[in-house]
Amino acid sequence: MATSPISVHLGTTSSTQDDARRLFEGEPVLVTAARQTAGRGRSGAKWVDADRALAASLAFRPGWPKASWGRIPLVAGLAAVDVLGGVGLKWPNDVVRDGEKIAGILSEAADGVVVVGMGANLWWKRPIEGAGSLWDRDHGIEDARILGESWAIRLLARMHGGAEDWGREEYQRRCTLIGEEITWDPDGRGLAVGVDGFGRLIVEVDEELVVLESGAVRVVRKGPGR
Repeated sequence: MATSPISVHLGTTSSTQDDARRLFEGEPVLVTAARQTAGRGRSGAKWVDADRALAASLAFRPGWPKASWGRIPLVAGLAAVDVLGGVGLKWPNDVVRDGEKIAGILSEAADGVVVVGMGANLWWKRPIEGAGSLWDRDHGIEDARILGESWAIRLLARMHGGAEDWGREEYQRRCTLIGEEITWDPDGRGLAVGVDGFGRLIVEVDEELVVLESGAVRVVRKGPGR
């Protein structure tokens, strides 16, 4: 697998995920854009661009067994930590800082090709609720593009290791949920205690351990004095 992808930068596009899949011809290809008109998040959620945003999607054929591809979004999160700096990971798909979402990871697979996307909020004039930004001023489109290319290179480099060596211990150190009481749909509640070798979240519920394979989780906010 090439360590540096073919790189295509677009000003505005409908979806870098769709572009990367369309342009893929065997070698890893990265598509970055400043703005998307039909960007999507996990489970089809709509993605809202910051005033300075980065959409980056990398299409490639993993060398890992297909059964291990569920770990790839977590590896993409670790690659984001490598290049963004000063951020943490909220299992399974968010990059956060000070409790605010900085970036989101989306992984889609079809016909043996994986497309991993990162949508990052780089700078807001007026941030929306719950969304932070990486920069305190606008560094411009060129720095955004370089950031996307650096992320893709780090992701490919991390994929060179075997599927069993994907970075579980490092992910646990970076995961902001570990040690927190969390809830999940429809009615789950427990203490997040770790991440297993498959990338699943380990939760302690009534002195028993359960694993979550996917889904949105929320930290239980404690009231004053607790």
